[in-house]
Amino acid sequence: MKKLFFVIMFCALLPIVKAQTEQPAAAAEESTEQLSAWKKYWKFSGLATFNLTETMQWNWAAGGNNNGNGILACNLKLAYKKDKISWEAVFDSDYGWMWTPSTAFKWRKSNDKIVFTTKFGWEFRKSWNLTVMAGFKSHYHDGYDYKLGDDKVETMTYAYNWLSPSYSDLSVGIDWKPNDIFTVYLSPVAGRITTATDSLLREKYGVPLDKTFKAELGASFKAGVNYSPVKGLKIISTLSLFTPYTKENFGNIDVDWDFAISYQFWKVLNVTLSTSLKYYDAVNIEWMDKNEVIHNSPRVQFREIIGLGIGYSF
Repeated sequence: MKKLFFVIMFCALLPIVKAQTEQPAAAAEESTEQLSAWKKYWKFSGLATFNLTETMQWNWAAGGNNNGNGILACNLKLAYKKDKISWEAVFDSDYGWMWTPSTAFKWRKSNDKIVFTTKFGWEFRKSWNLTVMAGFKSHYHDGYDYKLGDDKVETMTYAYNWLSPSYSDLSVGIDWKPNDIFTVYLSPVAGRITTATDSLLREKYGVPLDKTFKAELGASFKAGVNYSPVKGLKIISTLSLFTPYTKENFGNIDVDWDFAISYQFWKVLNVTLSTSLKYYDAVNIEWMDKNEVIHNSPRVQFREIIGLGIGYSF
């Protein structure tokens, strides 16, 4: 009788024990399937760096200032693609400070940029997408221009701030994406809102003095490259063009071109070269010609940075 009792108990408990052993295996299999689906439809890539530079001089005949500069930068991209539907978001930003002990203003901001772009597309033909795109550009906080006058006295001029300026874009167009590396977007219906919440900066960025923003309708063109030809090497470039449909400004093109090339070695060290070229028809910059006549007009803006520091690309 006792043996029969143990046999009955064993048969009763066997399904429970089997279910308990199969449950972790099923959960692990489900988790693997979810991860596989994520990798199939989603892709996350980018570049993040922290670069430090230092210049020390002693009895240097050519002149210059001792300085140290630290820059934190990132370019992150999240993309989704399933059947004919695609979506992606790109966040491009940098922030840096410079220390120049031999100048009047020892601490000064050297970098400050926020750029966010997102787009949603429907593939109506292979590599061709009907796309809605939105974008935003601004700065984290107030920044200044530093100039040395004829009297050798350095002055600080208020140059920008959060939302002064900012550029918000919304457009509908056609996006050509032949592969994961290259993309071209053209929109005949593009809206741009330029803000300058600080009244001191409105004239500089072409915003009416009695308003905080300026709205324009125009056409836009965008092209992008995100390429890793070999392990450790990453090339990222974006070009944005915009022209308004107003009679007096049509054909005057606003240009934003950012380029970065990075090479990662020894797993953590990173060397980068980044450039930014801008031209905004409504942004006036003070400059002096060869006859020493002061002008205030739109000019090509260019910046180049070479850095060595800690970085990671993926």
